Amino acid sequence: MDLDWDQFANSFLLLLVLLNPFIMSIYLLDLVKRVELKLFSQLIVRAFLISLLVFLLFAWFGERIFDNLFQVRFLAFMIFGGITFLIIGIRLILGMGPPVDVMNTQSREVAGAIAMPFIVGPGTISASVIAGSRVGAPAASLAITLAIVVAAISMILLKFLHDWVQTRHERYVERYVEIAGRITALFTGSFAVDMILKGVERWLFLLQQGGL
Repeated sequence: MDLDWDQFANSFLLLLVLLNPFIMSIYLLDLVKRVELKLFSQLIVRAFLISLLVFLLFAWFGERIFDNLFQVRFLAFMIFGGITFLIIGIRLILGMGPPVDVMNTQSREVAGAIAMPFIVGPGTISASVIAGSRVGAPAASLAITLAIVVAAISMILLKFLHDWVQTRHERYVERYVEIAGRITALFTGSFAVDMILKGVERWLFLLQQGGL
């Protein structure tokens, strides 16, 4: 079967957008500030490798994981994930602080704490399932791996830039964090509403078709 390059590119870009390093740098700001570049790079690589395994699992087995293993419909997962994202977006736009507690950078499990919930979440899992259904598991695996590699390298580069700018223009870093936080809130909230709408639309379609 010939590969649909348009769908392949869409799958790659969708996951890369959800793994947006600029947004993730806000979520992991405490880690960016407190950890040196070498250790940060090691933690990021480990976290993304853990996430890659999870994404590949969902790309290969898709909705069957939800139906057979979790005993819950994929649509319910999408809608709940959208609601979760919406709460995070509202917290950020109101300036209520980070969406999760500050992690312990001395913990041996910090890579896993980065992977979940910062990388592995409702949006990225949904994107992996959709990629597998669009282009097939092998092509989806390639698209997911490329997105993971680009996102990981971008995170390390952002850490390097942060350290370089922080020592010279601290006020600009604080300004960037403030602006990026607002943009993060808008993107997160918009994506959350879109996830909820897609889940409801698909549920209504299946209901009309007699699939539920």
